[in-house]
Amino acid sequence: MSEYSGEAKYRPKRYQSIGKLFKKRVPIISWLPKYDADQAVSDLIAGVTVGLTVMPQGLAYATLAGLEPQYGLYSAFAGCIVYTVFGSCKDITIGPTALMSLMTYQQVFNRNADYAVLLCFLSGILQFIMGSLKLGVLIDFISIPVTVGFTSATSVIIAVSQLKGLLGLKFESSNFLDCLLKVYQNIGNYRANDTILGVTSIIILLMLRKVKDIKLFGPNGKPTNKQRTIMKGLWLLSISRNALIVVACSIISYWCYRPNAEPYVTLIGKVRSGLPPLKFPPFGTEINGTPVSFINMCWDLGSSIILVPVIAVLGNVAIAKAFASGNSVDATQELYCLGVCNLLGSFVSSMPVTGSFSRSAVNHASGVRTPMGGLYTGILIILSLSLLTPYFYFIPKAALAAVIISAVIFMIEYEIVKPMWKSSRKDLIPTFATFVLCLGIGVELGILVGVGINIMLLLIPSARPFLHIEMKKLRTGLDYLLVTPENSLYFPAVDFMRAKTDRAAVKMGQSKLPVVVDCKHILDADFTAAKGIAGLIMDFKRRKQPLCFYNPRKSVLAVLQGVCVDEIVHCFTYDELEQTLNDINCSGNPAELKDIVHTTSQQSHETPLLNRRQH
Repeated sequence: MSEYSGEAKYRPKRYQSIGKLFKKRVPIISWLPKYDADQAVSDLIAGVTVGLTVMPQGLAYATLAGLEPQYGLYSAFAGCIVYTVFGSCKDITIGPTALMSLMTYQQVFNRNADYAVLLCFLSGILQFIMGSLKLGVLIDFISIPVTVGFTSATSVIIAVSQLKGLLGLKFESSNFLDCLLKVYQNIGNYRANDTILGVTSIIILLMLRKVKDIKLFGPNGKPTNKQRTIMKGLWLLSISRNALIVVACSIISYWCYRPNAEPYVTLIGKVRSGLPPLKFPPFGTEINGTPVSFINMCWDLGSSIILVPVIAVLGNVAIAKAFASGNSVDATQELYCLGVCNLLGSFVSSMPVTGSFSRSAVNHASGVRTPMGGLYTGILIILSLSLLTPYFYFIPKAALAAVIISAVIFMIEYEIVKPMWKSSRKDLIPTFATFVLCLGIGVELGILVGVGINIMLLLIPSARPFLHIEMKKLRTGLDYLLVTPENSLYFPAVDFMRAKTDRAAVKMGQSKLPVVVDCKHILDADFTAAKGIAGLIMDFKRRKQPLCFYNPRKSVLAVLQGVCVDEIVHCFTYDELEQTLNDINCSGNPAELKDIVHTTSQQSHETPLLNRRQH
């Protein structure tokens, strides 16, 4: 029972825990009562700024995903509004991203938009289940080298896929290599107006990206009020560059448009106006007049049902950590939240969504104070769907291609290769393997193989541990062979260790010198390893060569004795080891070693570690 001050009421602990859990999983309950006008103004400015960024990006990412442009806006408003209620990081904005669009395109190609919406629904279900089971730890198996290879490869794929729009080409492609080949085959059919507009847009976007870094200083080395105003204006110009370019290009295409003539540049075309209908996700569809059941749709989606939500959570948690300012990030809450965003988003025809790093950075730089900024962004998108869709017709595809290319080229993390080469060259293997395989066989299989290679590199030391073997001499002058494994003993390593120790005992120890296995690095062992050690002991007994295990942990010794019974000879201190080896040397009978050691071990088994003489 717990006493509350004031009314002095008692409330059962289970209700307290339910209340705490509810506040933890619905964070808006904690911060909304403290929400004030200053926070509202800051969030409004940030929300509108992000909205101006996400509108052109949403249209572009929908076309990248192989969907009609309005699907990008459907995806943009749902995630933003839901994250306001369930989000734990004020800076994150949820919506369509280049990576999610590319992974969606793989499933929509030669199909229809129903697959994208169903993938969004299934991703939400899986993310919610992962959150309920606290399976966020699975994300840790995707290491930084694999992530670098994956994001770099997807950036290249996305950039190449936009060459079609940038050059005004018309063709369909299924993957990176196919797209590259068709660009080469159709390069002669490029449209000069599209190319000039697209390339010029990229140049201007890259220049505007740098404008925000301009610093002005007064005579005293500090900016004046006028200079601060100018720098703030340059910053606003820089972060709204995507919207400005799209609006400028649309005005040019509208001015050049003639109703009965071919457009000067390729336009995005008609965008369906109005809000999407609120309905259940499609649990069945039709392709070319042939009905497809829910089971068959899931079968067609394949591994993307697992990979899309996992990659989405990976990106979202990474963004949350980047803006956490050293604070801990509740990965479980992000799983829950992203699951709800996708789950509810699928009811308004959303494709899979996750946190956007570029838009989150804009949100942070705009001075957002609470997750309420997402609500203002969502409202702005809803207004654009209701009022601005007739004007989206005149947006050039080359301008949208320029927006995507200028965003993704900075996701190619080539600069990490040099420090990786200096610190851990083996990590370059999964990095380049993931990069090449994502380009060659597809992003889903590429990242799966990359993770598999990374896990193999982790398991190799367990299967082939390094054995340090050297000749040693006691203070009495007796020689012995010291074998020091550098890893724990598990089933992949035991045969390797047994063979190498036997070989060293025969060659270096001449089949007669005592062999001591130093167990200081062996933190754990399993049953198979114990069986292997039992076989090693029998090999030494057949040769009548002494074998002793030095300083084993109690847990390891318990596992070994469970199989070897009383056959294993062990010492816990250097004094024990020295006495045991001297005694066996004097007796000349290795069979007596076991009895000698058991007697001394019982006397000094509990000797404090600090008082033991270490070798």
